[in-house]
Amino acid sequence: MRFQYCPHCGKKAEMRQVGDEGVIPYCAVCEVPLWDLFTTSIIAAVVNEYDEVALLRQDYVSTTNHVCVAGVMKPGESAEETVVREISEELGLRVKSLKYIKSYPYEKKEMLMLGFQAVVDKQEFILSGEVDAAEWVRFEDALPLLREGSIAWQLVKAVTGGQDDLPDR
Repeated sequence: MRFQYCPHCGKKAEMRQVGDEGVIPYCAVCEVPLWDLFTTSIIAAVVNEYDEVALLRQDYVSTTNHVCVAGVMKPGESAEETVVREISEELGLRVKSLKYIKSYPYEKKEMLMLGFQAVVDKQEFILSGEVDAAEWVRFEDALPLLREGSIAWQLVKAVTGGQDDLPDR
């Protein structure tokens, strides 16, 4: 979100040079820079002890490709708590361990996605209403099911050994 008006006093923002940040919206009344806002969310490659990754079908996200568990962080919630909550809500699984992989800017939706590897024990899924289907997919078969180059694809590639060093599981 880019501010045109001050959220504190409602006055129209002016464009002003702020240090090394460049020209940004500024409220002269409140004397505060109005930094652009973005949504912070998580995305998780959920893996099990059999070198499988959980891939989801969510028609409201894509009708052609699988996706990973993802969700928006709630106020007062850490990224790790969000991962655990989203995996529990969407798949009905309990997370045994987490590893932060990398952040992914998602400019199209003004989001910053924090990517994680989440290790769970293989179980049947208990799907939420927002998940149309989910399946366990062997690491070597996962990438073709995701949109090439997407954030989910990049994360799964990193977690399943598409890079030289496989993260600890």
